Amino acid sequence: MTTQSGKMLYIVVCAAGPAGDVGRLVELAQSEGWTVQLISTPTALNFIDVAQLEQQTGRPVRSQYRNPGEPRSSPADAIIVAPATYNTINKFALGIADTYALGVLSEAPGMGIPVVVLPFVNSVLASRAPFRRSVETLRAEGVRVLFGPGEFEPHPPHTGSARFDTYPWQLALSEVSVPSKLL
Repeated sequence: MTTQSGKMLYIVVCAAGPAGDVGRLVELAQSEGWTVQLISTPTALNFIDVAQLEQQTGRPVRSQYRNPGEPRSSPADAIIVAPATYNTINKFALGIADTYALGVLSEAPGMGIPVVVLPFVNSVLASRAPFRRSVETLRAEGVRVLFGPGEFEPHPPHTGSARFDTYPWQLALSEVSVPSKLL
């Protein structure tokens, strides 16, 4: 089911366990009046049901830059990155744009597009200095990283599958649905 409201939400999905349930976030967003464009990292294509998500959104799942002459996607009013991996968070903070998803994310803060990042990382990765610096860097640029008490809290290594069903999709959506939270 696609919604034509004029409010365009890009959802960037990364290769983490909850990715297979990203359709839940799509459904929640559509129920709030968002038109959804799903963007997948290349590896996340193995985690999601592309055909089902294309039917649900009424749009192709994007994972590569468009070819010359192909139409552009409608511009985003907001972006959610969920589940956001250790790799994507670190690359986003460093400005690395080696995939279509990271290219979109790299431009967003400079274009004034609100970005909400909902991680899915284990406690060992989350404790690393590069990750902590990346979270701080993104927050300093106005990116809303939902990481810490009351938001996403990392799980012990090798236990992530027990958290798939409770992954807080709604938390990310609530951040983009209330503009004052992104200012």
